[in-house]
Amino acid sequence: MVTRREFCAAPALLRALSKSKPNLLLVMCDQHRADWMGCDGNGLVSTPNLDRLAAEGTRFRHAYSSTPTCTPARAALLTGMSPWRHGLLGTGPVAERYAVEMPRVLRDAGYQTLGIGKMHYTPQRNLHGFHQTIVDEASRAQTREFRSDYRAWFASEAPHLDADATGIGPNDYTAKPYALPERLHPTTWTADCAVNFLKGYQQADPFFLKVSFVRPHSPYDPPERFWNRYREAELPKAQVGRWAEKYKTRNGPRDDIWHGDVGEHLTRRARIGYSGSVSHADEQIGRILEALDQRGWTDETLIVYLSDHGDMTGDHYLWRKSYAYQASARIPMLVRGPGAERGKVSDVPAEIRDVLATFAAAAGASLPETCDGQDLRRVRREWIDLEHDVCYDKTNHWTGLTDGRWKYIYHAFDGTEQLFDLTNDPHELRESADEAQMRLWRGRMVEHLAVRGEKWVQGGKLVPRPASMGFGPNYPAASPASAAVK
Repeated sequence: MVTRREFCAAPALLRALSKSKPNLLLVMCDQHRADWMGCDGNGLVSTPNLDRLAAEGTRFRHAYSSTPTCTPARAALLTGMSPWRHGLLGTGPVAERYAVEMPRVLRDAGYQTLGIGKMHYTPQRNLHGFHQTIVDEASRAQTREFRSDYRAWFASEAPHLDADATGIGPNDYTAKPYALPERLHPTTWTADCAVNFLKGYQQADPFFLKVSFVRPHSPYDPPERFWNRYREAELPKAQVGRWAEKYKTRNGPRDDIWHGDVGEHLTRRARIGYSGSVSHADEQIGRILEALDQRGWTDETLIVYLSDHGDMTGDHYLWRKSYAYQASARIPMLVRGPGAERGKVSDVPAEIRDVLATFAAAAGASLPETCDGQDLRRVRREWIDLEHDVCYDKTNHWTGLTDGRWKYIYHAFDGTEQLFDLTNDPHELRESADEAQMRLWRGRMVEHLAVRGEKWVQGGKLVPRPASMGFGPNYPAASPASAAVK
């Protein structure tokens, strides 16, 4: 028999006796394209721990990032809203406060909330409802006002070393092995923080833990053992459509280009580094899953894995992200735990906005009216909307729609259109000439954008929008400042 004193002194036992709410674990990598996983059919890249989540849960084959750069994707994650609803139509700062924010919803539902890794908020220490954040921001720029927790830890662990010794910029296509001891790598540090939290957690309340890795976002700098794993390995080659010939010439001499043919050798080298970074992150995710296993919490934890967007890694002569094309906009989306079907591959279009709805439902919290997302365990929709305001160049400005089988893209700069048959052309090598499908998807886009006014649709027709509109009318700030793509 357990005495009252023993009961009150044993929060772990109290947690075990009260399982009405699952723990919530959100794991994300930055810039992880969906087809760089074994469970997505890429047998050349090793991701056994993500494959485990897919086998034990549900994988969404057609998951997307509606606005595929870092900050608007994180605005969607934070709010559960579509781009027009949260107001960040391109790369800009996540607003300081939204009416509804996921950590606050879960905190109010009785969860202990912790965010680890890349939050990408403005200001960086903005909690948005988290009880605590332990941050690693990708930028090298550490100011007197802000030093990330990772940088502070690095300075205390290795005061004689340079955290940027590998020498690759945060948006460069170049790649090389990490130049420092592996234990100092930010991917390892992020997992260390998460494992320490899970091993030491003793509170009776369920937890919401967000673990956000900076990699495989460039710099492509995996530890040497992961570099060596892929140095001589066969890897997927870059896919280039005829329509992409205009991107073949480099847009500049620096290594942070957004388009350009850098040659097969350097493209392969980038993919070696990228693959190593993916596998390194997967290994560290495995350590987190092992910590859950050791506590006996795996089956009572709802786990979601996703990325904020993908990475072109040279496909169609394009680099980085912000594009409507599959390598940029399609993301991994894995759901494992209470309520998620085991071993299922879903063809329903899913999106980052769905995570808040999923966790709110699991937590027993009311779904806010402002939320556009759906519970991933029972999501139903025909298609999902995509868009991005001007990024890198005035010509890179578009809106799109997809159901994972067809994709329609309207280029706002000049009103040109692209249609891809993803079932028969998954790499988007050929623009489809199917007129019936073009009319169908164009009509859907007209209906989707008409509510935004005559800058978007006039007389039932789409209107070119050469001017930038990075912030929509629903963005909760009076004078939003511009921000560089990270």
